[in-house]
Amino acid sequence: MDSIDLRLIDLLRENARSSYAELARKVGLSAPAVHERVGKLEAAGTIRGYRADVDHEALGLGVTALIGIIEDSGADTDDVLAAVRAMPEVESCYFMAGVESYQLTVRVGTIAELEQLIVRINRTPGVASTRTAIALSTKWENRPQPGLSS
Repeated sequence: MDSIDLRLIDLLRENARSSYAELARKVGLSAPAVHERVGKLEAAGTIRGYRADVDHEALGLGVTALIGIIEDSGADTDDVLAAVRAMPEVESCYFMAGVESYQLTVRVGTIAELEQLIVRINRTPGVASTRTAIALSTKWENRPQPGLSS
């Protein structure tokens, strides 16, 4: 991966809908050359997908919470992960160092829905307990790291 690939990644993270022609102008290559480079980045798994940045409140998902899961000592990690993966409210799941085994980001419409989700998670075999923090507001998220191509 060279500096042009890194610049293309930066540009696509800023605007994934950029055309190959627009990207080509910004990196000083032809559109077919940019198309080929982006294709290689996709094939290598460096670029894993393109997503819409949505207003979660407009979708009725105005409550964001972070839920830490503490596993039972004898828990089957694969079973816990499969149960969590099946919960559509869970947006992301991180394996953690420390007391909590996993940190989930969840989105629901109401506090009552959050309560129901926490109960479901706590009833999952292998989960010893959870710890939840509710986000009061979102200042930013999914911010691209500037300067990858610097």
